[in-house]
Amino acid sequence: QVQLVESGGGLVQAGGSLRLSCVASGRTFSTYTMGWFRQAPGKEREFVAAISWRYSNTYYTDSVKGRFTISRDNAKNTVYLQMNSLKPEDTAVYYCTARAGPIATPPREYPYWGQGTQVTVSS
Repeated sequence: QVQLVESGGGLVQAGGSLRLSCVASGRTFSTYTMGWFRQAPGKEREFVAAISWRYSNTYYTDSVKGRFTISRDNAKNTVYLQMNSLKPEDTAVYYCTARAGPIATPPREYPYWGQGTQVTVSS
């Protein structure tokens, strides 16, 4: 079992930055692929970014490439999402996820989810 707790959300103006953190419980954090998803009101949950467990390979959805950076610190059981140049369309609840396998993009591939943290970008 893996428990995930996100933090770092908030209200920011367009063009600003936020860093989300997700702390995972369990001794096998280093063997899990970690991901971030988001869900805006009235929209489906969508993949944002993921980082693999072995070589820390990363993968991003096109809309955040060049603006967001996912990273992990296995010693701290923590994954981060650095979000720069934020846009109003980035407004959503952001969820941290984990899976024991390679990077995947469908939400159904991730069995472990945090409670979510709200990110609001004002124009």
